[in-house]
Amino acid sequence: MFDTLSDRLSATFKNLRGKGRLSEADIDATAREIRIALLEADVALPVVRAFIANVKERARGSEVSQALNPAQQVVKIVNEELVSILGGETRRLRFAKTAPTVIMLAGLQGAGKTTLAGKLGLWLKGQGHSPLLVACDLQRPNAVNQLSVVAERAGVAVYAPEPGNGVGDPVQVAKDSIEFAKAKVHDIVIVDTAGRLGIDQELMRQAADIRDAVSPDEILFVVDAMIGQDAVNTAEAFRDGVGFDGVVLSKLDGDARGGAALSIAHVTGKQVMFASNGEKLEDFDAFHPDRMASRILDMGDLLTLIEQAEKTFSQEEAAKMASKLQSSKGGKDFTLDDFLAQMEQVRKMGSISKLLGMLPGMGQIKDQINNIDERDIDRTAAIIKSMTPKERNEPTIINGSRRARIAKGSGVEVSAVKSLVERFFEARKMMSKMAQGGGMPGMPGMPGMGGGPGRQKKQVKQAKGKRKSGNPMKRKAEEAAAAERREQAAAQGGAFGLPAQEDKNFELPDEFKKFMG
Repeated sequence: MFDTLSDRLSATFKNLRGKGRLSEADIDATAREIRIALLEADVALPVVRAFIANVKERARGSEVSQALNPAQQVVKIVNEELVSILGGETRRLRFAKTAPTVIMLAGLQGAGKTTLAGKLGLWLKGQGHSPLLVACDLQRPNAVNQLSVVAERAGVAVYAPEPGNGVGDPVQVAKDSIEFAKAKVHDIVIVDTAGRLGIDQELMRQAADIRDAVSPDEILFVVDAMIGQDAVNTAEAFRDGVGFDGVVLSKLDGDARGGAALSIAHVTGKQVMFASNGEKLEDFDAFHPDRMASRILDMGDLLTLIEQAEKTFSQEEAAKMASKLQSSKGGKDFTLDDFLAQMEQVRKMGSISKLLGMLPGMGQIKDQINNIDERDIDRTAAIIKSMTPKERNEPTIINGSRRARIAKGSGVEVSAVKSLVERFFEARKMMSKMAQGGGMPGMPGMPGMGGGPGRQKKQVKQAKGKRKSGNPMKRKAEEAAAAERREQAAAQGGAFGLPAQEDKNFELPDEFKKFMG
């Protein structure tokens, strides 16, 4: 969503590199480029003005003028100001002192409230809670059925006593759900309310009635991140009509300009608490302003990547794989079965493109990342699963006839099987070298990272002696001359023409005496 903004900001900062000092003109030009980038990203004008004013004021201060690298200081300032307009610190859910905690979802129709109810329920369930989804959208056709299906997929309970489609009283359903939750020992109630195509009095009145009936601990305003500046206007109308405590951004994986996400927290004064960035129920997480700002500036989001890895990978399995790679056999204990297991674990973390996008600097090759075919992992898995257990443990036995059989079983070309086996051997060798502290193969040794495989002791190059002549007569004459020189040296003294040790009266020349003190 923020690709265009990220590209413009990266290009702006690139122009600052290499400058030992920033002039007033440099600061103004940079601020102008940032202003254009934000306006093109559909950020609200008041937010842009406040942002640029803060950046220019700080850029003219001592923290930049006295810095060793002014360009990096400007990037740091822009990053901190982005974090500020995105809400500052991460806002957490407030839980009631006495269960159940009531969370009410509000927003326009089509913003994704019903799907988000399931995502929030699954997220809370993963944290050890027992959520209950309540169907209070009794007007939109099949809204109750949709919530029931979403709840079943998320593995959470649902309270839907009314069929919906215009039948039933949503305020009464919301009120009854609290007693139902207490009876069934649910510690969190998520109330899915009805929306409208636009702001109207009936919508506001019904939302206010449900709010008064259940006294929610949190009212979350769900906004579609793709609708642009209208998201800000709608948020202000809900804030004044019903009130809300936090914002949830849905459809952050879209290709819209995304300025609403940068504007809404600053304009409404309410922080973004959650973000939905995909169609799957797992594509949902708490919103971290610092991490979002880091992504926009192409600095990556390693913390989120680490958190996802910790959820997916078990410490026991990781230690087991590491021991195999560090074994004395040079990693040969690491088999194709292990390779497949690791690959499936990575797949559970989500889209490969999204994972790579969390690494710093990946914005420069985002076209290649977007063109990654996720089905390649499925093809690789099919090839490995078409092998016998012995072939997976000992890939060296895979000959031409075996490759043909595997290719036929997995529906690929024989060349694909051969390529996979060769890449596996290369990857195993590389991972084993890294696990044993040998550094990255093919790379020079770096302090603290070990050396590459080609790192050897530097051999002392032996000096070549004086070549002997191929003419026997000339060679004999040279040998005689060399013998005569040795005799003269022996008569005069030791090496370097110094007198022999027997000469007790030897003294250093005056120049050497001065030098030696």
